[in-house]
Amino acid sequence: MTPEQCKMARAGLNLGVRELAELAQVSTNTITRLERGESLYPRTVEAIRAALEDAGVEFIAENGGGAGVRLRKSE
Repeated sequence: MTPEQCKMARAGLNLGVRELAELAQVSTNTITRLERGESLYPRTVEAIRAALEDAGVEFIAENGGGAGVRLRKSE
């Protein structure tokens, strides 16, 4: 997950830094550091990614068109 993907995912879900931090059980500073491109422990990034995926985000890998995110369809 790139910093840009995290920002796009939060925007798509209408989540603030505080809300995502709570969902991922990390500090707000951790979310801010990730979105600035600072290094974090892989398990921390995975916790944030998992929280976003649980909230309905799908991450799109770099495939020549750039990495991105999309919201999962409601069932």
